[in-house]
Amino acid sequence: MSNWPTLDIPKWHQELPELNLSLTSGRQPKLGKNESFKMYVCGITPYDATHLGHAATYLTFDLIHRYLKISGRDVDFVENITDIDDPLFERAKRDNQSWSKLGESQVALFESDMTSLRILPPKNYVAVTEAMSSIIRAIEFLVEKGLTYELSGNIYFRITPYLNELPVALDAALLIFAERGGDPERVGKESSLDPILWIANKDGEPGWDSKMGFGRPGWHIECSVIALENLIGKDYLDAGATSSKTIALQGGGSDLIFPHHFMSSALAKALTNSDFADAYLHAAMVGLDGEKMSKSKGNLVFVSKLLSQGVDPMVLRHALLSENYSEDRMWRSETLKQSEERVAKLRSALSRIECAPTDEIIRAIALKIADNLNTPAALDLLDKWALDTSNGEIGGSVGELSRFIDGALGLAP
Repeated sequence: MSNWPTLDIPKWHQELPELNLSLTSGRQPKLGKNESFKMYVCGITPYDATHLGHAATYLTFDLIHRYLKISGRDVDFVENITDIDDPLFERAKRDNQSWSKLGESQVALFESDMTSLRILPPKNYVAVTEAMSSIIRAIEFLVEKGLTYELSGNIYFRITPYLNELPVALDAALLIFAERGGDPERVGKESSLDPILWIANKDGEPGWDSKMGFGRPGWHIECSVIALENLIGKDYLDAGATSSKTIALQGGGSDLIFPHHFMSSALAKALTNSDFADAYLHAAMVGLDGEKMSKSKGNLVFVSKLLSQGVDPMVLRHALLSENYSEDRMWRSETLKQSEERVAKLRSALSRIECAPTDEIIRAIALKIADNLNTPAALDLLDKWALDTSNGEIGGSVGELSRFIDGALGLAP
């Protein structure tokens, strides 16, 4: 798959505090200094442009990516593209457009938005259509192990052994499953929460040949396979594989906690007999003017539209950093206006030959980022430094601070 341009993030010349995250679940990843940090983040379904909820999510994991790199760690980061899914087919049919052309156009727009926001690209950026042979092999493996059953040509995974790990109450799980692509009321299922692994071909949709018949995979297995194959290795199904079969961090928006991340974790465990990830982290939702932001409400705010209206990408990035990633937030025009003023003051201070002391501010910002990505506090520190500089304090290095916030926060002067 294509990718957007990368940026060089050199190791900082001083030791930085260890990153500590408030996880959704799991344990804090503690890796040796020479180990690669394996991170998987669920990507877009390319049927619509990048909205602010997407941007906030990918910015969250960009901060982790950047902080690890500036701390001198190697990051093995994989992201998928769900370019085979019902919403994509539905919009393509509505617009009388090829599903593949629609997907390509939206992926290109997403990459453009990520480039503008200076979000580092993943090491491997994998479309489901590119990984199809591996996904089919994994499903066939689960069928052979007796972990599935057939219903009207579709293949379902038996989720019952994993229900003790449900992240929500069973009644809530049934409701959420129905809202997010599941079919809990399907007659003939062994368990209402069993996820579909293989969908028999219908309505002229694209399909692939397999031992299960001609069809396409379900959503959850796609991420399991792409993550395992690209982070663990192509031998993850082999009993004799000696490498660790657990990744360090699985991430995405909080709307993926259930069912997607629960299901993909169960499937990965069935494939490898190992936990899928040490840790799970989720970015909270973004609303608009007091309401949930959603396609059904028609109140999505798109990154590309804001940029086309002349919004400075760094102002937009600053605005998204100005509130904590782990708390649901409301997007308001005032947020953007405030960030515009704050960025202007910061740039003015960074343009001076002499500036307020910077060693201590760099250490303080690093501590805030390391403390569960506390970017609101980090930006407050920058405000204070900019004010001190405008008041005539000297003794710092503009270049030093500029390089640090560029690398750690992605805020280019």
